[in-house]
Amino acid sequence: MLSTSTSRASASIERGPSGRAVAEVIAPDLLNAIQDHLNMERQAHASYFAAAIWFAERELRGFSRFFRDESSSEHEHAAKFAEYIIARGQSVSLKAVEAPLQIWESPADVMASAFQMEVDVTSSLQQLYSMAERVTDTRTTVFLDPMVEMQTQSEHEFAHLLGRVKFADNQAAALLLIDNELDQGNNKPASLQG
Repeated sequence: MLSTSTSRASASIERGPSGRAVAEVIAPDLLNAIQDHLNMERQAHASYFAAAIWFAERELRGFSRFFRDESSSEHEHAAKFAEYIIARGQSVSLKAVEAPLQIWESPADVMASAFQMEVDVTSSLQQLYSMAERVTDTRTTVFLDPMVEMQTQSEHEFAHLLGRVKFADNQAAALLLIDNELDQGNNKPASLQG
């Protein structure tokens, strides 16, 4: 038999749209921004898959593998945001993903587009973080901390690759060397630490 205090406690528990218990209600504007970011990650997934195809069509398997892996990574990021929304007792709102750009002039154009996408995703995460801080939603800032760190590292890697591809100046031999490095999983910028 439930005690009176237990039955009162269960009656006062907040519930989200799916009926899941909610420990702390998320601010509606923050929730909408998180939903938008989730969809941005899905768009990045589609865009990087298109880039993987573009490179595969040109027999640049290292670049293709790199973008296939990045596409998978963006899908995982979207899944993390979906799981977070669910954990906060809310329903995920998926929006249509636009057909990604599929025609580029050169590998440098692909890398420039991808770098810009990384910059946009970083900016979105920073805006989410600021919004969460403004409404004192510590749960969201804790969730975002590792995401921001991973994203800034990803942006750094894309800047590095863009610089290398631009330096190669569309020279086949140089691009093939970069392609071979990417095929071996070597896409990290130089490290000055031991």
